Amino acid sequence: MDRLEAQFAFLNEADRLKQVLRATTLVDGSRRENSGEHSWHLALYAMVLADQAGPGVNLDRVIRMLILHDLVEIDVGDVPIHSSNGQAHGSEATQDAEARAAERIFGLLPKDLRQSFQALWVEFEAAETPDAVFAKSLDRVQPVMANLMSGGGTWVEYKVTSDQLDQRVGSKIARGAPRLWDWVRAKTRSYFN
Repeated sequence: MDRLEAQFAFLNEADRLKQVLRATTLVDGSRRENSGEHSWHLALYAMVLADQAGPGVNLDRVIRMLILHDLVEIDVGDVPIHSSNGQAHGSEATQDAEARAAERIFGLLPKDLRQSFQALWVEFEAAETPDAVFAKSLDRVQPVMANLMSGGGTWVEYKVTSDQLDQRVGSKIARGAPRLWDWVRAKTRSYFN
């Protein structure tokens, strides 16, 4: 029973991800998506775009990473990649806060699950394995597609430039799914002069 208590404590805590609003809107622009929706959508992206993965990518592991990768936002919130406020995406302060959140949230689980889930989260963040590189590319492409479908979405709000899109987003997508980035980047050209 202690194991079940721990498992459900984690699952109940994970439900809070649905309360975290992201900068990205739904594709129809009607509202901000929440991080739970984002994680689900990324798992679907992995299934549908599996043919874009490089050699040796294990789709099951990619999906597991994508489902887990944003749980830290329960504590830290969404840090938009194009934000220019004090909490910068990828900054040391953000990384430290996310690592503490991972310890707390995955710490709710029984030891075997905690180690397995946290290892996947760490692997995703490092983006060094083929699985993590592909997962990271999908995490970057999904908001691009939402912005395309919503008439520029948060690119307008954050005054994103073509160079910023290439450096902050495109480089990650191209690393894990180069054909995908070529196709998506061509679609974005009309939004950047």
